Amino acid sequence: MTRTAPAIPKCKFPSHSEPRVWLLSSGASPIGIALSRQLLAHGDLVVFGARPSDTSDTLAGPGADFTMFWTKEVLVTEGWKNRARVVALDGRCEGNLCVDGNMGQCQAAVAEVVTLFRRLDVLFCCSSQGVFNQNPLSTLIGRQYINSLAYEVAPFNIKVTIVQPNLEISILTNLITAAPRLPQYAPENNTAPLFREIIGSLLDRVDGTATTDRLRNGHFESGRFSSNEIVSVYPQLPEQTKSQLLAETVNALAAIGGHDNPPARHIVGHEAVASVKEKLKTVSEELEDFVEVSCAVDLNTPCESLQQGSGGDVQAP
Repeated sequence: MTRTAPAIPKCKFPSHSEPRVWLLSSGASPIGIALSRQLLAHGDLVVFGARPSDTSDTLAGPGADFTMFWTKEVLVTEGWKNRARVVALDGRCEGNLCVDGNMGQCQAAVAEVVTLFRRLDVLFCCSSQGVFNQNPLSTLIGRQYINSLAYEVAPFNIKVTIVQPNLEISILTNLITAAPRLPQYAPENNTAPLFREIIGSLLDRVDGTATTDRLRNGHFESGRFSSNEIVSVYPQLPEQTKSQLLAETVNALAAIGGHDNPPARHIVGHEAVASVKEKLKTVSEELEDFVEVSCAVDLNTPCESLQQGSGGDVQAP
């Protein structure tokens, strides 16, 4: 019995009086292509930020996908060609380029968009890269920077929204870079399977190169991410699988981008929301334990005096 993939629902756009102008920082990325396809079909204007390699079909990855999308869809679909442009923009971070070169490129791209269409309504920053052996603080620092940026641009009536998609989107639709595995995580020192091994096994099954004799003692003895050198690959997912994976996030972006008062943060997917709720519950329990410990060492204020109000809410004396 064959299973038919569910149809991808159309995006629901908020009502607006005229087409909006979008600038996608990484227009050649899978999520950039999927979003722009919906935007152009809706009648909006889209400017793709792209590197020179993204407009070439000689490389596997976003370059080939974007070239196919541009030649087979944008140039041949009625009305799309006049509402789509490509500007030079590299959203990658390499040393001081994040501060110096990237800022200048972004300013030039925004100026070019305003010159072309007289305004810019939505700037969508969608540059991402999956890195194994990455310090978790880097993600936290990036989010804190965005929160600070939101306060800086608020006086200019510019609203910033952090959209948090599923982990699968961040990993399976972007460049994956794996640093060499640390000795502490070698099979003889760690019996638990590593995330890099799980992703490598998944990509092998997608590519049809999976084998059964590589698994030993819970670890894969070889594979694309088991090298002693830095390895970078683009996941080659089937187009239908990629579209299904991105559909929910694209719908959220289309609705948020046209909203007059968008949220400061949006978490995509029921599983992600449930995960955040569980994390908040854990943090709340830890705070309650912290209050009890603080009261136990407080010599001036009895702990019972802090328990006021219904439900045992903790209030300052």
